[in-house]
Amino acid sequence: MKELLLGIISSMFFAVTFILNRSMELDGGSWMWSASLRFLFMIPFLFFIVLGRRNLLQVFSEMKQAPLQWLTWSFVGFVLFYAPLTYAAAYGPGWLVAGTWQMTIVAGILIAPLIVKGKGVMQWRALAISSIILFGVFLIQFEKAADTTFLEWVVGVLPVLVACFAYPLGNRKMMAVCGDRLDTFQRIFGMTLASLPFWLVLSAIAGVQAGAPSPGQVVQSLIVAVSSGIIATTLFFFATNRVQHHQGKLAAVEATQSTQILFVIVGEAWLLSSPLPSGLALLGVCLIMIGIVIHTLFMSFLNKQVSPVQALSKAE
Repeated sequence: MKELLLGIISSMFFAVTFILNRSMELDGGSWMWSASLRFLFMIPFLFFIVLGRRNLLQVFSEMKQAPLQWLTWSFVGFVLFYAPLTYAAAYGPGWLVAGTWQMTIVAGILIAPLIVKGKGVMQWRALAISSIILFGVFLIQFEKAADTTFLEWVVGVLPVLVACFAYPLGNRKMMAVCGDRLDTFQRIFGMTLASLPFWLVLSAIAGVQAGAPSPGQVVQSLIVAVSSGIIATTLFFFATNRVQHHQGKLAAVEATQSTQILFVIVGEAWLLSSPLPSGLALLGVCLIMIGIVIHTLFMSFLNKQVSPVQALSKAE
């Protein structure tokens, strides 16, 4: 229950990404600056957080032991996740990007067999529940489809599908690499640091093609970095880290990210004067909430069961 609540709160802060990225694009800002500035701003915040907790050297020690894995999965989990999202925001409305992003709740379940070996890895019940949420998201998108061109659908959907699989894959792989040796702040700092070369290259390209970012884009990127990069990512990683050994619970926590589209709809209506959902879209909102409730009940049931890891520990 606590993990689900953390997931929902993180999705509220993460929704800022879709709203402000679209806002920056409408103001003429480069998507490459929007993507790179977020992570460049995150580094000093995370550095002082980890330094204040007196476990900075442990991060460097872990990265030194497996540099290729850190570079690879940080690139997958952060670069292939966020760069496509900001690119999509440059061509499609925030609700379309946020709606497509909800594929991640199914992607996390589908990639589980690639990470966890053994029978019973595919969580079919969790997949079925997540499909209810996904159908609700589809109804929201379908309601607004008439106001979207085909090109907006293509560039607003395909890059996000890449991000949908990259984010849970990078997160889960890094949890496996780090084990219980690093806490959430250390892992996020290490992944941000490992992805830094890619963000520096992207910002250099942005500087050549679009010039320096505007003051407004810098400020909004800073807000995204704190709200989404620090607060949302930390809460989400903390929640998934707590249930990483149980694929059903992990799927339930990842499904809470579907509530992002609700926050995006409200945020765009408030800040960008977008209309609130009605008709099929309103039904979609209801299905999302129903799916979250079912996931909550399912997770409550799982909490009463003995996980395979606990059973193995007791057997030993």
